[in-house]
Amino acid sequence: MLVVSAAVVEREGRVMLCQRLPDAHNPLKWEFPGGKLEPGENPEAALARELREELDISVVVGHVRDVVFFRYPDRDVLVLFYGCKIIGGEPSTVGCNAIAWAKPEEMGGYDFAGADLAFVKRNYI
Repeated sequence: MLVVSAAVVEREGRVMLCQRLPDAHNPLKWEFPGGKLEPGENPEAALARELREELDISVVVGHVRDVVFFRYPDRDVLVLFYGCKIIGGEPSTVGCNAIAWAKPEEMGGYDFAGADLAFVKRNYI
């Protein structure tokens, strides 16, 4: 099972979403940014590292907002969703296809990856 940390970044009533790269698992699906933990890495450190690498931002990682287990056809994933605040930089598409800032009521219009959709349904829709 993969363990993943994901960021829930809210700003001015909108939530930051990222679109996966065309050659990634779940290509072009929308998700909350983050990534897999490396061996021996704690979830908060992994999330800060992933956001630095993929979006060129620094964040303060807050508390866990939700935990989602999801079974994809080829893998099981446990996603820890953390509230985060950007403290440095402005998100850029270094490691994703696109970035969007969505209002909660707009989230139904995004094609989310499975685990992220489960989170959205429980927390926003």
